[in-house]
Amino acid sequence: MRFHLIDRIETWTPRERITARKVTTVDEDYWQATANGPALPFGLALEALCQSATWLIMLSTDHKLRAALLAVGEATAHRPVVPGEVLRMEARIESMNDDAAILDGTVTVDGETVLEASGIMCALIDAERLDDPANTARMARQLQGGGPVG
Repeated sequence: MRFHLIDRIETWTPRERITARKVTTVDEDYWQATANGPALPFGLALEALCQSATWLIMLSTDHKLRAALLAVGEATAHRPVVPGEVLRMEARIESMNDDAAILDGTVTVDGETVLEASGIMCALIDAERLDDPANTARMARQLQGGGPVG
């Protein structure tokens, strides 16, 4: 992953669920100008959730497989995310086999749901096709508390 939208993996249960977080700052360059000030684009909040889901797949398969997004059944934004807020992503595997996974999840800020998505369909592909295994292992350690991310 070249564009990281999670800072820390808080908890995960293999082949079941993951909780991750992203601390937003005004200095990041992806903010969208709105009449009410800068806001995180809806697609990036969804991307943060999908990146969390990808880490769940990779961790659950000892970094052998990763998720490649195919489709999102439904996604609903409830309110904008503003600079300084901490996103908490929770993804759950609804079904998974050797070739594909379907996940559901939410993004919250201080316990308030800002985005929910269901039917996140992913193809499961050989992780080495997209990332160097050593880099993936290093990033996994960092995201789980083993040092700074990046």
